[in-house]
Amino acid sequence: MSIRIKLPLDRSKISGLRAGERVLLSGHLYTARDAAHMKLKEMLDNGHKLPVDLNNETIYYAGPCPAAPGRVIGSAGPTTSGRMDSYTPALLEHGLIGMIGKGDRDDKVVEAIKAKGAVYFGATGGAGALLSGRIASSEIAAFPELGTEAIRRIEVVDFPVIVLIDPSGTDIYRTNVIKYRNIREEAD
Repeated sequence: MSIRIKLPLDRSKISGLRAGERVLLSGHLYTARDAAHMKLKEMLDNGHKLPVDLNNETIYYAGPCPAAPGRVIGSAGPTTSGRMDSYTPALLEHGLIGMIGKGDRDDKVVEAIKAKGAVYFGATGGAGALLSGRIASSEIAAFPELGTEAIRRIEVVDFPVIVLIDPSGTDIYRTNVIKYRNIREEAD
């Protein structure tokens, strides 16, 4: 059973989420990868206004492929989230509340997620062509010069994700490692 959540997020919508729960997201969010994150952080460091308002927004760590004729968007699979770790705490400070990607996050990001009551969702890697079918619209929102790494505002319908780090800081990667170790110790 999946929980349905309408985007944009707010803390009341995500406060009860727990690591491991399946969620279907519908509404708008932004895509951004490494190059866009670097530009956003540089803008913040230089006191500039961001080109998109991140308050209560979700960023999907993806750089969608160009759309084939008749399609809204090309393959849109998640990229490795750890590449955004050095930028994430600053973006959370500026209102970002949700992130979607794949892979674990460093301790500073987990602590920042917990401190801000944010959430980190995981999307299935290797399924970009299938995930693109859940994207109803796409438009460039910032940094068009970055090509596929431009920030896009996309509209998703029942976009399937799993809560990887919940607002309390529970991290499914860390808890599952502990469970696995306990199972192995009991078997030995």
